[in-house]
Amino acid sequence: MPFNITAVKTSSNGVWQGDNPLNFAFPLLIVQTALIIAVSRSLAVLFKPLRQPKVIAEIVGGILLGPSALGRNTAYMDRVFPKWSMPILESVASIGLLFFLFLVGLELDLSSIKRSGKRAFGIAVAGITLPFLGGVGVAFVIRNTLYTAADRPGYAEFLVFMGVALSITAFPVLARILAELRLLTTQIGETAMAAAAFNDVAAWILLALAVALAGNGGEGGGGEKKSPLVSLWVLLSGVGFVVFMLVVIRPGMKWVAKRGSPENDVVRESYVCLTLAGVMVSGFATDLIGIHSIFGAFVFGLCIPKDGEFGQRLIERIEDFVSGLLLPLYFATSGLKTDVAKIRGAESWGMLGLVVVTACAGKIVGTFAVAVMVKVPAREALTLGFLMNTKGLVELIVLNIGKEKKVLNDETFAILVLMALFTTFITTPSVMAIFKPARDTHRKLKDLSTSEDSAKEELRILACLHGPANVSSLISLIESIRTTKILQLKLFVMHLMQLTERSSSIIMVQRARKNGFPFVHRYRHGECHSSVIGGFQAYRQLGRVAVRPITAVSPLHTMHEDICHMAETKRVTMILLPFHKRWNADHHQDGGDGNVPENVGHGWRLVNQRVLKNAPCSVAVLVDRGLGSIEAQTSSLDGSNVVERVCVVFFGGPDDREALELGGRMAEHPAVKVTVIRFLVRETLKTNAVTLRPAPSKCKEKNYAFLTTNVDPEKEKELDEGSLEDFKSKWKELVEYKEKEPNNIIEDILSIGQSKDFDLIVVGRGRLPSAEVATLAERQAEHPELGPIGDLLASSINHIISSILVVQQHNKAHVEEITVSKIVNESSSLSINGDTNIV
Repeated sequence: MPFNITAVKTSSNGVWQGDNPLNFAFPLLIVQTALIIAVSRSLAVLFKPLRQPKVIAEIVGGILLGPSALGRNTAYMDRVFPKWSMPILESVASIGLLFFLFLVGLELDLSSIKRSGKRAFGIAVAGITLPFLGGVGVAFVIRNTLYTAADRPGYAEFLVFMGVALSITAFPVLARILAELRLLTTQIGETAMAAAAFNDVAAWILLALAVALAGNGGEGGGGEKKSPLVSLWVLLSGVGFVVFMLVVIRPGMKWVAKRGSPENDVVRESYVCLTLAGVMVSGFATDLIGIHSIFGAFVFGLCIPKDGEFGQRLIERIEDFVSGLLLPLYFATSGLKTDVAKIRGAESWGMLGLVVVTACAGKIVGTFAVAVMVKVPAREALTLGFLMNTKGLVELIVLNIGKEKKVLNDETFAILVLMALFTTFITTPSVMAIFKPARDTHRKLKDLSTSEDSAKEELRILACLHGPANVSSLISLIESIRTTKILQLKLFVMHLMQLTERSSSIIMVQRARKNGFPFVHRYRHGECHSSVIGGFQAYRQLGRVAVRPITAVSPLHTMHEDICHMAETKRVTMILLPFHKRWNADHHQDGGDGNVPENVGHGWRLVNQRVLKNAPCSVAVLVDRGLGSIEAQTSSLDGSNVVERVCVVFFGGPDDREALELGGRMAEHPAVKVTVIRFLVRETLKTNAVTLRPAPSKCKEKNYAFLTTNVDPEKEKELDEGSLEDFKSKWKELVEYKEKEPNNIIEDILSIGQSKDFDLIVVGRGRLPSAEVATLAERQAEHPELGPIGDLLASSINHIISSILVVQQHNKAHVEEITVSKIVNESSSLSINGDTNIV
């Protein structure tokens, strides 16, 4: 039944009084919103395996709900999406769009464009110019083909709209695609983001020009033709608005942000409300001028300071509501306006093909050509082209404004929406197929020391901790590794926090996604991490150590993925993990009860085991028995008051060689005394092979796991001897070197740990064990993930005094480990003789 929009009431009296809620504005809006959210979320789940951005699902959902699919049923359209309801739905959606563009401006740091250099600037210019010119050429064809003489828009506005539609790059969508592909912090990701940021600013300027030219109708858009002076006044007013915002409002927002930040303990809702009201006022101002209201919101977002907590607080307040509820309505309304059936005949479909080819070719070829000219490798240049071809979100905004201004008819609108869908859809699969990130990372310490320019190499370490209790020992360990030579040390400190069902944890995860890393975000002032931050802020002043604190918030069963991904992304050489048990610093002075460790839980032990298995670099597990303190580390800027006695136990094998390399770095520190004890192979083991067999059970809780790889025993022996010779030649004046043939391997190791001679004992995990270590396989393991020697020293019942660092060298081939049982003599078993270090 027909409705007069002025006669529509807001709410009904209910079905019991004979009212149909769908005939009233607010109940119908609820139904429409629920339907759109349900469909778009369902499609998002279906598209997730293809790694498609959420905007794709929202647009496709709108198309399915609109006249292209379900809307072919007129009864459904008249009941669920009647024409009288569309202005109401679009008005609510436009509020979401207004605040979303404010968020885009808030997240877009103009200083990043300045820092990006000529490379990103050149790529952005090429990525705009070529497709814009292509769009202008296509516009002539489409204007003469798909428009009648009566409804043709003016040349100027149509050419500019088409040029913008084909040349734009959707900055927010690109950011999410890069985050999904884990490329956000890579060089190619940073270049793409900087170029897209410049593209975004240029696109909004061009869009403002197009809107100004379009006016309220245009040549054939149903309104009277405006004087060219009107467009000039609109543009000049727009420029004046931008200048006013940057010169007057921006300094004012800096003051508001400073007053509204937690640093001054003045967290007033009035500042947040004032800012949100500023979004609405800015939108009204640009609408009053004659430019779309979203331009005002975008410019206002640019005026918010990016370096404080105030901007982050604003994002937290409005992002979920805007992005999760209101924005899908906007893109769904775009789909509802899209009628694929309007594209009729070979001529129209030919226009669709022409638009898609022109958009892709212009963007990809232009970006590729300039990227190659500035010496970007061809594969990366092609990847940049596809990344810059991302449209989706911002494109839809442009097209909707064009349709609203009567510049685009239904057929042209449908063609351009499908073009935006196609170009965005192919981005992720294309990038995954083309781009293969370089694997030039130093995966172990030995790689770093043997590189061609080792004197200038930066040692990058990812240190994980459970809480403040791990800080002092971690600082002490890092300080001992920090040498006084040219080598730079960059430390990433990751606070591991378990994700629970509490709302605060969920908020942390939602906030984490901004950083490009899943479930990772930076520390924030005023939170419970202040003691952790304080320790590392003080330590940062000690020397050439760059410290970046970050937090991982995820369930324990996926925590290792975040750790390994961070190590991969930040190209670290070694991961430091805290053991799941910790002793107090004075445990050896407290008697029997003092040796009972604090256990953070079995779940954290499993995290360590998974990291050891999947790490992309070397790993070290610290069994802390009171190693160092914050006071000791910060008492002297040069570390001269820090005295640490370190013992490196060497049997042989890759893990022990990595432990030896770490010991060498510690020896360079003037306040660290390093002793190396090499255990020789007993004569009895040189003549008699040590034989192991796979354990009958796959359980690794009671048996040690060794690698199943086949290696040359003589080569392993040669590598061991070579490492020792290199070590002695480099650091013989700084270390004490001992060789020892054991009588009883267990007693000899325990005597080292029980003595008060060492603060820290460094051992290899021993996954390719020497014959001496292999004899320990018959022991029932307490902590098998530490290897035979590490487990022996970490045991709670052996009264060990020293802290233990168990080192595992990166295994490039990721060879499987196999659990072994007691020593046997069977033909089907694995053998180790006195000269081999391998299972």
